[in-house]
Amino acid sequence: MASLATLSILDRDDAPAQAPAPRITPEQRAALTHLRMSAMACRVAARTDLYEACALLSLDGEDAKRTFVDTLIKCLPNAVQRKVVWFAPGTDTLSFDEAWILRCLTSIREDDPASLNFLIKSRVAPADRRYIGYLLGQISEQFSQV
Repeated sequence: MASLATLSILDRDDAPAQAPAPRITPEQRAALTHLRMSAMACRVAARTDLYEACALLSLDGEDAKRTFVDTLIKCLPNAVQRKVVWFAPGTDTLSFDEAWILRCLTSIREDDPASLNFLIKSRVAPADRRYIGYLLGQISEQFSQV
């Protein structure tokens, strides 16, 4: 067993103030900023039933991107059965939820269904997995550069 004398302790000057910001591409940063802006706008909106929302989604034009993002943001807290943390646009730090969404979008873009399946199963309630996967797929298609 190590004694206290042998344990290394960081000086306060050497300790990082916060965890280093994760490395994300400019395209991922743009998608994240769009998601964060939508999350700010959706904060006061009523929660939406996931099944009904997916059935009503428009697939046409520029409205599609906004519609899919807004639906994901409104429905995700119920699907993961807890509050989703969104940081303000421009913040370098990612919340766990934001990092999870970016990993899902990256898995879709890289055509890695095993990783996407793992990510969705690890957080989303079984009844909501298909719908959240659908929304993430549509968002990834809208942000084809992510």
